Amino acid sequence: MKEGLHPESYRLVAFKDMSNGDVFITRSTISTKDTIEIDGTTYPLAKMDISNTSHPFYTGKSNLVDTAGRVDKFNSRYGNRKK
Repeated sequence: MKEGLHPESYRLVAFKDMSNGDVFITRSTISTKDTIEIDGTTYPLAKMDISNTSHPFYTGKSNLVDTAGRVDKFNSRYGNRKK
């Protein structure tokens, strides 16, 4: 790798999905205060609310919205107001 290309703080960081506990390690420059030990190695820990392992789009557990039903409900409630 070319010298001086990445910042000084570019290092391995563990990212933890707090909704399901999944942890993955990648390189980042994020500053963290917490650490985690994985397989005997201590990594800086970045906590996330959601990741690709818990997001409904990636897991296939997304709810389909019945837009046709909503349109019918709106029309039946308010109808044609141009009378």
